[in-house]
Parts: sequence; structure tokens; C-alpha cells
Amino acid sequence: MDTQSKVVKSKSAKGVTIRVIPGHFATNHSHVNYYIDLTNVKVQHRIAKQAAIELAGRYSSTMIETIICLEGTEMVGAFMADAFSQSGMVRMSSGIDINVLMPELNTNNQMIFRDNTQKMVQGKSILLLISTVSTGKTINRALECLQYYGGQLVGICALFSAVPEMHGYTINAVFTNEDIADYRTFSPGSCELCAEKQGIDAIANSFGYSKL
Repeated sequence: MDTQSKVVKSKSAKGVTIRVIPGHFATNHSHVNYYIDLTNVKVQHRIAKQAAIELAGRYSSTMIETIICLEGTEMVGAFMADAFSQSGMVRMSSGIDINVLMPELNTNNQMIFRDNTQKMVQGKSILLLISTVSTGKTINRALECLQYYGGQLVGICALFSAVPEMHGYTINAVFTNEDIADYRTFSPGSCELCAEKQGIDAIANSFGYSKL
């Protein structure tokens, strides 16, 4: 399976690449025909910085006070905060101290913030940063969380997104399904790959994949 992987270069972020692996992968919400390996973008600081600079440039006229990071995007989020707050840059957030937070998941798989971080969400202008958007269900959970804690969503961005917009917000992404022309996602109950008797190659989530 790994031997069939290919490298995809970002069209807009210099030096940022990802690895995509064809197959039949099951996630928490869907089945997909590619595993999008974003490991290098999440953990290698030079690549993460380049991805962050590219995403930050999409919000030059937006006031951002807090970045909520999902699915291991904290390093990218920190570099975005640094880019936003640079003095001398023509950006709404220049010069302010931007919060970079990751929500906790409780036993019901709900996103929560503890008392000591709720003040960084309530009434703040929030940018949501997510690793991969395939169905949008994780975004829906995040929006429910922000609504509960009184955060004001001002934008959604991702490292990879197969969904162009949600709830009236454009999802700005470093990579989209246009970079992987035949990328497809299916609900588990109506998966074409399952119907074709193609076995599941691996279970995948934001941490990686495990072969079956």
C-alpha cells in the first residue's frame, strides 16, 4: 500500500508537500479512497511555518484573537499566531497576543474548555484550524462547542479540505480535492468501495493509520 503513495506539492505554499496513499480507508465518520498524510506539515517546523504563512495570508483583514487547533495542528497554529501578530504587517491582529488553544474531549466525545481557558474563548474572535475536512462533522462539533462557550467564529481553515465551505464560511486550505482529482468520500452505509467488495486497507484518524 505504501509503495503506491505519491507526493503532492502545494500550489501556493512554497516547499509544502504531502503524501497521499490510494486504498480503502475507514475513518470515524466516513470511508475514503485516499489517506492524506499530513504528518510532515504538522511536525516539521519549517514546513509547518510555510503552511502557516500561506493560511495567515488569507485573513489579513480579519481580527483574530484566538486560534482553536484541532487534530494535531498546534504547531501550525502557533506559527499562524506569530504571522498575525507581527508588528509592521498590514493585518488586523498586528501587535496583539493571540491565544492558541486545543479543546479537550470529554467521555462523551464532546469538545470542552476548562475554567482556566474559557476566558480565551468567550467573546473572542475565533479562527478554527483543522487538519482534514472530509465530511465536516468535526467542524459541526467545534461550532457547537464555540456556541456554548460564547466564542465568535470569524473563519475556518484547514491543511486539507474536500469541502469548499460550511455555514457560510469559505474553508481556506493549503490542499484541496483539486490537488487530488479523484479523491472521494463515502458514508459507511453507502460506500462504493464496500459495494465493490474492496476490503478496508486501514483504519485512519488524525494521528495516522493502522493497517488491517
